[in-house]
Amino acid sequence: MPCRHCKSRRDQRGAALIAALLVFAVSAALIVAMQSDFTRLYQRGSNIFVDEQSRAYLRGAEGLASLALLADYDADAASDTPQDTLEDIWARDEVPYPLEEGGWLAGELEDLQGRFNLNNLADQQTAEEGKPRFSPAQAQFIRLLQAVSDSQLDQQQAIAITESVGDWLDADQQPRFDGAEDDFYAGLTPAYRAANRAMSSVSELRAVKGMTPDVYQALQPWVTVWPQTGGRLNIHTAPVMVLRSLAPQDDLNPLSEADAVALVAHRCENGFRDLQDFYDHPSLAGIKEQLQLQMADLLGQQSEYFLLRARVQVAGRNQRLYSVLQRKNRQVSVLSRSADGRTSLPQPKREEACEKSP
Repeated sequence: MPCRHCKSRRDQRGAALIAALLVFAVSAALIVAMQSDFTRLYQRGSNIFVDEQSRAYLRGAEGLASLALLADYDADAASDTPQDTLEDIWARDEVPYPLEEGGWLAGELEDLQGRFNLNNLADQQTAEEGKPRFSPAQAQFIRLLQAVSDSQLDQQQAIAITESVGDWLDADQQPRFDGAEDDFYAGLTPAYRAANRAMSSVSELRAVKGMTPDVYQALQPWVTVWPQTGGRLNIHTAPVMVLRSLAPQDDLNPLSEADAVALVAHRCENGFRDLQDFYDHPSLAGIKEQLQLQMADLLGQQSEYFLLRARVQVAGRNQRLYSVLQRKNRQVSVLSRSADGRTSLPQPKREEACEKSP
C-alpha cells in the first residue's frame, strides 16, 4: 500500500521549493529596484558634480577676463591718449584652452559701448520752434532701425518705434506723438504695463509697440542697455552697422554703407588718433561740423562695459555663460550673468572688418 508519510514529505518539499522561489523572486525584485535607485542617485550626483565643475571653470573665465581688462587699464593709464580699441589685449579672438581633466574652456570679450545704448532714448527733445523734433539719440536710433531692417521699415515706422521705446523708458504716463503708454498695452492679450524705467535687458524690446520678431532679430546684435544711464559710443569699436546711424540731428537717413565701411577700413589700417581725426575722415566731410556740435555727448574713445561670452566642455557636456562686466577705477564688477541660451550675436572683429572692406 502507498506510504502516506512519503507523500506528506513530498508535499512539504514542494511547498518549501515554492517558498524559496518566492523569496528569490522578491529578493531579485528588491535588488533590481535598489540598483535602479542607486543608478539614478549616482547619475544625479555625477551631473551635479560636472555642473559645479563647469560653473567653476566659467567663473574662472570671468577672472581671466578681468585680468585682461585690468592689464589694458594699466596700459591706458600710462598712455598720453588712452583708448579702447580692437587691438587691445581684451579684444583677442576666442582660443579654446585645454583642461587637464579633458575638455576645453574658451571665451571672448565684446565692448558693449560699441553698440547703441537703448536707455539713451528716455530723454526727448524740447519742443521749440526751429529745433529738430528728435534728440540726437532718437535721430540716431531712427537711422539704425532703417539700416538694420533692410528696407522692411520706412522712416515713419522707425519713428513710431523710437517714440514707443521712449515711452517705455520715461517715468510719466503721457504718450508721445507716435508712442504708447499703459492705455495701449492694457488693451493687449495678455495685458501688461509699460516699464517706465531704464531697460535691464535688450529682450524688453519685444514688448514695445511696433517691434516685430524680424526687426528685433535684426536689431539685437547692435544695441545694449549698458550703461543704464549715460554712456558714449566708442568710435574705435563700433561696427559698420552702428556707424551708419551717425548723421546730423535733422537728417533721419542712415549714413551710406560705403561711407561706414570706409571708416572701418581706415580704422583697421591706421586707426583714429582722437575724435577730431575721426571727424576729419573724408566720409564725414559734408557733416563734420554738425556731428561735432550735435554728437559731442554721444561719442567717445573709452569703454567701461564689456560682454563676456564663455564656453566650457567637461565630460562631453557644454555650458555657456554670458556676463556683463564693468571696469571702473581699476576694479572689475560683474553686473549681470546669464546661462540660459544665446543672449547676443557676435560682433565683427577688427580682422574680419578689414577683410570685408574694399
